Amino acid sequence: MKVVNKLCQIMTIALGAAALILFFTPFATITASGVEHTFVGTQLAFGTKVEALGENLAKSANIWFCFFLTLAGAIFSGLTFKFKGMRYASSVVLLVDAIYMLVIAVSDPWLFVDTRPLVSPSTVTYSSFVLITALVLIVGFALSVAHLLIDDYLLCAGKDKLTIPKRIVRFVRDYKSEVKKIVWPRLNEVVKNTIIVLIICAIIGAFVWLLDFGLGQLVQLIIG
Repeated sequence: MKVVNKLCQIMTIALGAAALILFFTPFATITASGVEHTFVGTQLAFGTKVEALGENLAKSANIWFCFFLTLAGAIFSGLTFKFKGMRYASSVVLLVDAIYMLVIAVSDPWLFVDTRPLVSPSTVTYSSFVLITALVLIVGFALSVAHLLIDDYLLCAGKDKLTIPKRIVRFVRDYKSEVKKIVWPRLNEVVKNTIIVLIICAIIGAFVWLLDFGLGQLVQLIIG
């Protein structure tokens, strides 16, 4: 079990690094004025000089965000060797990153690739590396969760502690028992209380309106 746990931890780090490297592979091809321009992920994320125009390509904010999520996930995964609490941070960041990257991969490239300052771009197409990056992140997330659960099981083994799944089950049971203790009001009580609240709101509103009207008239009288 310890070997499997360590293997999951190492593979999570390796896949995080692999996903980061994939951002340096061709991500998208933009056709503008009959000329094809191919850009790697980091060029889309941070912008790059378009030689044909002598201007910089605009930054694609969504790809930029995914790049930094991937970087953070790789760093957090590496820190799990030193800090146990990073197991949770690594899993959460990789989950958000994997979902975000998958959405980008399966969506229309026009939604996520900023083509400025290319004039009248006719087509924007993704390369297969975009989907591969998303799949690598999904596998990395799955392995990070496996490492988290196995490591938690090893820490709780032989001790009077509950593992994460057992804590979740206990929380759900406690929640259900607390919900059963709730005393729901009857329909006539709900209607009665609603009417009382509406009447009080109307009285307060009328009082505020009269006060505002009176003060307004007083100010006009003083100014006049």
